[in-house]
Amino acid sequence: MARQNPLTPVMSRLRRPLSLTWAGLIAERLVRAFWPFWTVLAATAAALILGLQDMMPIEVVWVGFVLAGLGLIGFAIHGAMRFRWPRRQEAVDRMDSVMPGRPLAALGDRQAIGGGDPASEALWQAHLRRMAERASAAKAVEPDLALAPRDPFGLRYVALLGLVVALLFGSVMRVGSVSQMGPGAGTDLATGPAWEGWIEPPTYTGLPSLYLNDQKGEIRVPEGSRVTLRLYGEVGALSVAETVSGRTEDVGAATDTEHSFEIVSDGTLSIDGPGGKSWKIVAIPDEKPQVSLVSDGAKTTFDGQMSQPFKAEDDYGVVRGTATFRLDMDEIERRYGLAVDPEPREPITIDLPMPITGDRAEFTETLIENLSQHPWAHLPVTLEFEVSDAAEQTGQSAPEQMKLPARRFFDPLAASVIEMRRDLLWSRDNAPRVAQVLRAVSHAPEDGLFRSETAYLRLRVILRRLETLTAHDSLTTEAQEEVAQALWDLALVLEDGDIGDALERMREAQERLSEAMRNGASEDEIARLMQELRDATQDYLRQKSQQAQRDGEQQQGDQQLSENMMTLDQQDLQDMMDRIQELMEQGRYAEAEQALQEFQEMMENLRMTEGQQGQQGQNPGQEAMEGLAETLRDQQGLSDQAFRDLQEQFNPNSQQGQSQQNEGRDGSQGRGQSHQQGQGNQQGQGNQPGQQPGQQQGQSGEQGQQGQQGSLADRQEALRRELERQRGNLPGAGSEAGDAARESLDQADRAMRGAEEALRQDDLAEAIDRQSEAMEALRDGMRNLGEAMAENNQTQGAQGQARGQFGDQQNDPLGRAPGQGAQVGTQDNLLQGEDVYRRARELLDEIRRRSGEGERPDVELEYLKRLLERF
Repeated sequence: MARQNPLTPVMSRLRRPLSLTWAGLIAERLVRAFWPFWTVLAATAAALILGLQDMMPIEVVWVGFVLAGLGLIGFAIHGAMRFRWPRRQEAVDRMDSVMPGRPLAALGDRQAIGGGDPASEALWQAHLRRMAERASAAKAVEPDLALAPRDPFGLRYVALLGLVVALLFGSVMRVGSVSQMGPGAGTDLATGPAWEGWIEPPTYTGLPSLYLNDQKGEIRVPEGSRVTLRLYGEVGALSVAETVSGRTEDVGAATDTEHSFEIVSDGTLSIDGPGGKSWKIVAIPDEKPQVSLVSDGAKTTFDGQMSQPFKAEDDYGVVRGTATFRLDMDEIERRYGLAVDPEPREPITIDLPMPITGDRAEFTETLIENLSQHPWAHLPVTLEFEVSDAAEQTGQSAPEQMKLPARRFFDPLAASVIEMRRDLLWSRDNAPRVAQVLRAVSHAPEDGLFRSETAYLRLRVILRRLETLTAHDSLTTEAQEEVAQALWDLALVLEDGDIGDALERMREAQERLSEAMRNGASEDEIARLMQELRDATQDYLRQKSQQAQRDGEQQQGDQQLSENMMTLDQQDLQDMMDRIQELMEQGRYAEAEQALQEFQEMMENLRMTEGQQGQQGQNPGQEAMEGLAETLRDQQGLSDQAFRDLQEQFNPNSQQGQSQQNEGRDGSQGRGQSHQQGQGNQQGQGNQPGQQPGQQQGQSGEQGQQGQQGSLADRQEALRRELERQRGNLPGAGSEAGDAARESLDQADRAMRGAEEALRQDDLAEAIDRQSEAMEALRDGMRNLGEAMAENNQTQGAQGQARGQFGDQQNDPLGRAPGQGAQVGTQDNLLQGEDVYRRARELLDEIRRRSGEGERPDVELEYLKRLLERF
């Protein structure tokens, strides 16, 4: 009795996946054989639907048709020759090839040896059962429809994109115009005239064109839209009538084969004759843009930076705008230096910032500018905004009367100098009076009037210069501007001074406010003194920030810590001053005076604590962290140099000498140095690998010579030895984080050894990989060391150890506990309050102001644009 083929029952169960696989093979071969055919077909259809045949000479159109027809026929024949109908066995092989062991093929095999042996037959049957189980799990195989190897330029996608665009913006009706180009076109037109037309709105509206053949009834379009009509067939069979263009000259005959005009008013448009149509046209007027000032958010900072919000809108979008300040002569008190007639000056015109992204139909922006040095500072002016749209229509805001926002000077002498500067810029006729006042002010000055002898000498030099120019009648416009600039610089020195002067002004403002509350001053006087205290406090904190930035002895981490602390202090002080003002507004002057006293004590404690911090050195943990950071920078420099040397092996002339892409041999900035080795001393400005933090490059010794003149391998060895020294002095031993930091540094040491060996073998690619591993291990070590320092901070803070020990914990000058990782405060406290949002808004306003200055370089404007898009 013949045995049943084991493949038969399996194939009956796999009928569905086998059919799907077979269909996939058919699709795969159809796509590969006929993709050029449907590509040409889609491109031809796109051209016809878009109406390209109506825009080109008839000869070009027929040549295109012939080429397209030949291409379709050729690709169809080529596809038919290449296409092979797949057999059922090919589908079985495709499905079997993706399964492990090819079970379908195995089920079709026969036992070659051991046919009479029961054991061999039993083993063979077990093998067939296992293959049957595998085959029962077979699934349909997806076809491979990828055509990238056959169409590397993506022509099929280009044709498909053209077809989609044609279907969206064209019309299938345009394909019928091809019949007008055939030999029998005249006969067809004679039997039935035809027409077509379009309405194209102005480009700036962004609206699509309308195909009149598809329109019915009323059509609403913007004013200025252009109508284009074409009449086909016997001349005179069709005619055009319209009342929307308002034309009176060069109208032409109504039966002309082509008409083109603009819509300027409501009316009707009709095509009279066989198959004609009529429409009612509604012309939508283009409204003028509008702009208005927004009072909320208008402010002027202590340094004179003005922020003036405004709102603009237009039906199709605002294109540009300007803000104009005009001197209001009727509101000026004409006395002293302003009594004489002013020299003519042009109004102040500033370009308004426009949104870089988004819709300009309606938006709110902020004009940010500093006009403190303008001659009209603090004088009455009128502010008027003007915006324009793409149709050159303009809209103006109502004139706003104000005093030109500018910086205020609280120091009496600085305010006097600024007033004399204003008078001099008002008119050169004021020069004798200005010189007289300055001489009177500077004659036998009292102690403390001038902050320093330098300020006094600067004033006397300016005075002599002004008197000399006046005496010789040589005070030209250029000389006037020069003297005015010198007076401005002097006023800044007198006003700002140093941090001690700022602290003294803040104390004086506190005393005046306290005295006013005790004497029962008016609400307006107290509000003015409170504002002076706010300004003086902000000036003091700003001086502290500038002093920290000018201090070159602090490391980068200390500077960030100081900046974070400065922000935190400013927010707390601002909250306390808000509390004082609230108490005064409620009439609780006793409590307000007590709060003011606490404010004074807090500022005094802050000043004393800063003096103590300046006298203390760094703890071992901070020193270790700084040393590792310096090692990481040196390793980065060596890796950069190795990468540049690797580049020069393939391009010897690339980036030699000093350039924007050349940062020197050790990662510092080069100074005219080639990357080629053996060309003398390196002239980078950073510490060399292996150098201790704080050491100078001019230090003598073998290690310094290696860092400057040695090969890459020698410098890598010196850096590794420095890491060994740092690892031996690493604090935090015994803790989990400290041990993890040591393990990371061990990994960095092994990676550096590998980089050194690769450099000695001139294998730069391997060296760069090992250096990258070393840098990653160094970062992990610094992270673990920071965690160890934080753990030590918590432990020693709980034990109450004295200040000055490694990682000790203490409160800051305002009585707050520091966070982990040597950070002041925590993120929970740092992110509360309005200061974060106010600072973010100020930064965004500054970016917008700079983005509106067209004279800035294109590279900077592009960078500002990316910032606005991101934030």
